Amino acid sequence: MLEELKEKVCYANSLLPKNGFCYFTWGNVSAIDREKEMIVIKPTGVPFEELTTGMMSVVDLNGNLIEGLPPSMDTITHLELYRSFPIIGGVTHAHSKWAVIMAQAGQDVPVYGVTHAEYFYGDIPCTIPLSDEQIHKNYRREIGVQIVRSLYEKKLSPERVSACLVAAHGPFAWGKNALDSLRNAAVLEMICMTAWHNAQMQPKANRISQTLLDEHYFTRINTQKPIG
Repeated sequence: MLEELKEKVCYANSLLPKNGFCYFTWGNVSAIDREKEMIVIKPTGVPFEELTTGMMSVVDLNGNLIEGLPPSMDTITHLELYRSFPIIGGVTHAHSKWAVIMAQAGQDVPVYGVTHAEYFYGDIPCTIPLSDEQIHKNYRREIGVQIVRSLYEKKLSPERVSACLVAAHGPFAWGKNALDSLRNAAVLEMICMTAWHNAQMQPKANRISQTLLDEHYFTRINTQKPIG
């Protein structure tokens, strides 16, 4: 079932440790088949170097396991994003160093430069911390709820700002497919690193102008080639 999608998701997951985005069994990548209303995601507790296509978890939109090993504990968060953002086809959750630093600081990532502007049309938001009630209620679903809320409260489009930092936790990124979400997670890591250093060198650093943001974002969007 969903053999081609499982291969793509397995490959995308294998790239997480190779790019230094996570260690041990941390992090996961998923993708959705919108027609079948099923997602493929990394199974829980399996080291990345041991992953095979046959191990990949296939679940429905209610989180029921259809095939493969038991899914990642973060599956519920992924499902919340798929349900809330119908335009997306893949989700990456990493534990990459600089994005985690910004998330633990509870900081949005301002648009300081054109690298950011070419991929994200606005600041990358950081969620507010979960309350004790939310944690006890349904911890991982509430993470997804907070991501969605952060974008909508700040009037950000999930298509144009395809990532969010979860306070005290780390980054989630999404895209058209598994590899596209991974690419967005990689760009997010770089801009978190540069934004942090920018703020250390110049605490009152200015964002780029709206004109420059528009020029770089819309030029790239109109010329980019599909990935994955």
